[in-house]
Amino acid sequence: MPVTPSQLMQWKQTGRSITALTAWDYPFARLLDAAGVDVILVGDSLAMVALGYLNTLPLTLDEMLHHARAVGRGVQQSLLVCDLPFMTYQESAEQALRSAGRVLKETPMQAVKLEGGHPAAVDAVAKIVQAGIPVMGHVGLTPQSVHRLGYRQQGKKPVDADRILQEAIALEEAGAFSIVLEHIPTQLAEQISQKLTIPTIGIGAGPHCDGQVLVTADLLGLSERHPPFARQYANLQEIVTQAVQAYCTEVHAGKFP
Repeated sequence: MPVTPSQLMQWKQTGRSITALTAWDYPFARLLDAAGVDVILVGDSLAMVALGYLNTLPLTLDEMLHHARAVGRGVQQSLLVCDLPFMTYQESAEQALRSAGRVLKETPMQAVKLEGGHPAAVDAVAKIVQAGIPVMGHVGLTPQSVHRLGYRQQGKKPVDADRILQEAIALEEAGAFSIVLEHIPTQLAEQISQKLTIPTIGIGAGPHCDGQVLVTADLLGLSERHPPFARQYANLQEIVTQAVQAYCTEVHAGKFP
């Protein structure tokens, strides 16, 4: 049976860890789904790993929809979640609802994710949820705020840790079915995970979250800039380079075909 938001919440109650990875095209989505990944996120990280942008900010909603459709064609079991790109939800709750509505109407996605736990973001989550669209929240390091926050760990000072905790609580109260905790101290992630009734999905937040997510390009060794908190399980960049070099060598030498 396909994974659903309510199933993630059930898994939190039973202590069953949740796995999540990103995808940006049909081939990777098909492989992740077949491998048994619980949640496939069409993350705005595709701006960098698939489109070559320096950060996530230039990505448009139309670009995201294009990739979300491709990913959706390769998935049968995993829960499909799509990031809302920068400035497609920050103007107002109404704008956020229109953007989320486009995602569900124009792609096979089942939920959306947006960054931030400030009042405007909480209002946007509530508006989208009231329309029947599941929402995943995201607090801590929020990459769309790179020019304000950088890529530094967030929540190290007590005042910042309390703010992030309160943001997570507010997002749950607004109706989010889960929350990504990115690059925050382990103890803070544990505190939030214990406080919330909805699952937390950690990335650079330690082992006490209810699940873990990585950018697949980081996991496979395909990223140009590897985050310090992302484990590399393979080095496909090296494998692909060696394979292409071998092909070129054989063609030049007249050995292929």
